[in-house]
Amino acid sequence: RPVQITLFDLAGQRVAVLAQGPRGRGVHTVQWNGRDEDGRRVASGVYWYRLEAGNRLYARKLLLLR
Repeated sequence: RPVQITLFDLAGQRVAVLAQGPRGRGVHTVQWNGRDEDGRRVASGVYWYRLEAGNRLYARKLLLLR
């Protein structure tokens, strides 16, 4: 089943794609290094991540503290 996890700032701008591609059933872990797609460190604060798995869509808040 294809999965994509995308991270957005509060303005709705895409920060990074954390995971993309097929994943099997079960528990998976994704770690974010606090950098955007260009490798720049992002500021502490609240971000949104969006998880798309098959035909399901979830959105949750994420707090980055440095």
